[in-house]
Amino acid sequence: MKLGDCALHLSEHYGDGSPGAAVRIPVDDVAAYARALRAKAFGNATPGDPKETPWGTREITIADPAGNRLTFFTEQANFRQAHAR
Repeated sequence: MKLGDCALHLSEHYGDGSPGAAVRIPVDDVAAYARALRAKAFGNATPGDPKETPWGTREITIADPAGNRLTFFTEQANFRQAHAR
């Protein structure tokens, strides 16, 4: 998978490691990224709408057939400002 200049290769080959890994990837606009992924119509990884989290992000999570989870997120600036010390 590729976004801009960043490419991420996911493998389900046994020698590459254990399946079921989780990766968190920051993006500038998670809602726009979710729309772009839905437009590509990937059969096994179609995200829903971004969800707001208690820790101040909006995020989507998709899983590949090997059980690896990719969470794309955008930090909410107003949350960060409200909880700054």
